[in-house]
Amino acid sequence: MFGIGIPELLIILVIILIIFGVGKLPQIGSALGQGIKNFKKSVSSDSHDTTETPAKKEGNK
Repeated sequence: MFGIGIPELLIILVIILIIFGVGKLPQIGSALGQGIKNFKKSVSSDSHDTTETPAKKEGNK
């Protein structure tokens, strides 16, 4: 995974805990999850729109 091992992930986690504190982590995780969810939804809706467009054009001809 991008050349990052367990020790590097632990160091990053400790730095995040120091910067944001334990109280903010659930809020950050929730915001990150919502962002990923919205991104996936927009990407999937865009791909569905582009795949339906040629079929609609062929049906009109």
